[in-house]
Amino acid sequence: MPPSPAPHTCWCYLIRHGATIHNLARPVRLQGRGTDAELSEIGLQQAQQTGRWLADHPIAAVYASPLLRAKQTAEAVAEPHRLAVNLVDDLVEVDVGQWEGRCWDEIEQNDPEGYRRFMEDAGKNPYQGGENLVMVQQRVVPVLDRLMAENLGRSIAVVAHNVVNRAYVARLLEINLRHYRKIPQDNCGVNLLRYRNGEVKLITVNALEHLNGLG
Repeated sequence: MPPSPAPHTCWCYLIRHGATIHNLARPVRLQGRGTDAELSEIGLQQAQQTGRWLADHPIAAVYASPLLRAKQTAEAVAEPHRLAVNLVDDLVEVDVGQWEGRCWDEIEQNDPEGYRRFMEDAGKNPYQGGENLVMVQQRVVPVLDRLMAENLGRSIAVVAHNVVNRAYVARLLEINLRHYRKIPQDNCGVNLLRYRNGEVKLITVNALEHLNGLG
């Protein structure tokens, strides 16, 4: 656990939401901003275990995407601290357009050219009818940086999404967005960020030890 932050520092726990039935499906089905699914039973357990793990951390504010799966996860994190969850529209998951609810095999079969372009470079080439990852990064980086800058001397938790978190972490690691899949972001994985003097440092990526085998 990091120490209580100095007056010029903010610690941020950037968390992916717990699992929904779409995350647990095999094959996995795309779940962007167009699917507002609640957490599955496993997802609720993941969220509760994350909340218990962070209960002794000095969290002063909790923020979340407005989608239900993120909000439910954030509520589990906020409850031990008796905090309300602040919803932030720009943390919403990527718009996957016409591919919402489909698995990758279906997309490759029905839209081979769009699939090829996306897999070649998702930074530039969008989900069909939706966003590309540069667009996600352009809306997510400023809001996360702002939340940390507004909370100097405090620790905060932010619950967002797979693609949102990957886009932000890619920026910190200076990874080209075409390689975003190399950044692991499991359900209820926790990334620890340190904001100091206007700069963000990634301390931990996708911590999972608190899930006790739930995955």
